[in-house]
Amino acid sequence: MRVLILINQLIPIFFVLINLKQVFYLAFALFKKEKKQVREVSYHHYAVMNCARNESTVIADLLDSIKAQTYPQDKIDVFVMADNCTDNTADIAASRGAHVYTRINMEQVGKGYALQDLMERIREDYPDGFDGYLVLDADNILEPDYIEQMNKKFSDGHEIVTGYRNTKNFGDNWVSAGNSLWFLWDSKYMNYPRYLLGISCTVSGTGFLFSRRIAEEMGAWPYHMLTEDWEFSFDQVTKGEKIAFCRQAVLYDEQPTSFIQSWRQRLRWCRGLLQVNAHYMKKVFRGILHGSFSCFDITLYAMAYVFSVVSLIINLILIISGVVTGGDIMTAFQSFGRLLLEIYAMFWLVGVFFIVTEWKSIRAGAFSKLLHLWTFPVFTMSYVPLSAVALFYKPKWKPIQHTVTAEQFHNANQARGK
Repeated sequence: MRVLILINQLIPIFFVLINLKQVFYLAFALFKKEKKQVREVSYHHYAVMNCARNESTVIADLLDSIKAQTYPQDKIDVFVMADNCTDNTADIAASRGAHVYTRINMEQVGKGYALQDLMERIREDYPDGFDGYLVLDADNILEPDYIEQMNKKFSDGHEIVTGYRNTKNFGDNWVSAGNSLWFLWDSKYMNYPRYLLGISCTVSGTGFLFSRRIAEEMGAWPYHMLTEDWEFSFDQVTKGEKIAFCRQAVLYDEQPTSFIQSWRQRLRWCRGLLQVNAHYMKKVFRGILHGSFSCFDITLYAMAYVFSVVSLIINLILIISGVVTGGDIMTAFQSFGRLLLEIYAMFWLVGVFFIVTEWKSIRAGAFSKLLHLWTFPVFTMSYVPLSAVALFYKPKWKPIQHTVTAEQFHNANQARGK
């Protein structure tokens, strides 16, 4: 048991060392000023792409928020791929003026395949192409200046841009709040400091833009792993591209409220991250050897993930070994319990920092923010056993049901005086 106690004393130290860059990122995000735009703004012509599967409840809200953009509407063409739909998603999208395509393919299931088909159809019907391609999800609601802000970064020479991902339903329960804080952290305290430092950011599922050149080099959307966004990010970073971040471009999406649904979704993400790491790690290390700090940054992220899983497995092995050999089991559980409390305290402090600094951005009441400060560490720590399960379980892509409408979102904001 002495070995277990020693390991559990060292784990927090190693975890802090691996994440020292995050402390540096936090300071940069708070105190570094963003550079002013260098180039003159040009109005580019964008193809806004959305792949929707049975999204009749929310698709109209997305399309209405696109219609309400301050950006010139004649520079926006909206394309919707109704993917394996059994409802009237296609009809609703067409009634809102979108160019609608449909696909039925129960073998090639998932957003990656749907995006590939959509880009191929756009290329066939619009051979002249577009200046840029913006990917959104059906449950998104955009701030009125979202495309205008993304266009400013695009006009400044950034060929891949991702925006600030906020949430429609932070206050629903501890699961939606946990997911919300996770994405706020990724936007404000990972991607934003990366951008300030000149390091490539990463794409997080929705709300990203890429240029005609990137689209032509891809051919169509070639990313079909369980996490096509991470696959896109790794591929572009290892090719030497830099993904920029637009803090001013804010969108809201819906987070799961069921822990089971969230578990399945995050299990797919964790398994997908393993797939991406295995496929791209040689290219990432090659990039590090050639001086790419963006590749080094991605590697540190992967190391933290792997280290968390390994720590859990070591604890389980040593506890089981202690049971078999008749060791001091209570000492083992006490050591493991102290480790969990230390990790909980660490994530609680992280939650305090996020909620205080992003207080105005979080669309929830004060009580909800303070309450979910205590549940955020539990939600985050659930990634560790979940990641361990992902080593052995191969989840399939499944659609997430979305039910929070724009009316509900706006009514909740008005009730809080937003």
